[in-house]
Amino acid sequence: MNELLQQLSVAVESGKINKASPFPPSMKGMDGADELCQQALEVGIKAETILNDALITGMARIGQKFSEGKAYVPEMLIAAKAMTAAMKHIKPYFTSGEIKRKGTIVIGTVHGDLHDIGKNIVAMTIEGAGWEVIDLGVDVNSEKFINAIEKYPDCVIGMSALLTTTMANMESTVKELKSKYPNNKVIVGGAPLSMDFCQKIGADFYSPSPQGAAEYLKTIVC
Repeated sequence: MNELLQQLSVAVESGKINKASPFPPSMKGMDGADELCQQALEVGIKAETILNDALITGMARIGQKFSEGKAYVPEMLIAAKAMTAAMKHIKPYFTSGEIKRKGTIVIGTVHGDLHDIGKNIVAMTIEGAGWEVIDLGVDVNSEKFINAIEKYPDCVIGMSALLTTTMANMESTVKELKSKYPNNKVIVGGAPLSMDFCQKIGADFYSPSPQGAAEYLKTIVC
């Protein structure tokens, strides 16, 4: 791998947002994802190469550590922020068509639930994997998800619930969506969820980690 891409990948994995960022202490004063991504573009590395060989690989490594219990939510969040800092340099290439979006995902925390940290990490991870993310925010009812499907007919729906009390709302929302739009994939996540619950409510996929969601999306790209 190009040395610059390697440095960028490590910066994302480590959560080094930019040169001014004090985290991680071992990289204090070093260029972060922001500067390294810009430098990579300036020396002629294609935006798609940067996305695939640095940003996605960096997030994949921290995602794997999270799945193995070797990294936690704060590390995932800071890594996602580092990736977002780099993505601001990549986004114009999506607009120009040089990089094609892999698809659209509409994401939101279900009705009655105001927790958004997990949702935000998932959204940033999936955007970094090349998807257009439509974030509906928190406390999202069935009507808002349905309106989003009508606007983005081929979208995937992503729902999160962080409370056992709002899991019932997720179940009713999934069933309503599937009754109207059976072909739209629905992925779910959140601390109290499980694959058994996912199957029980009729959703298509459950992942305990953001990287798992990104990996699943790879399998449904046409």
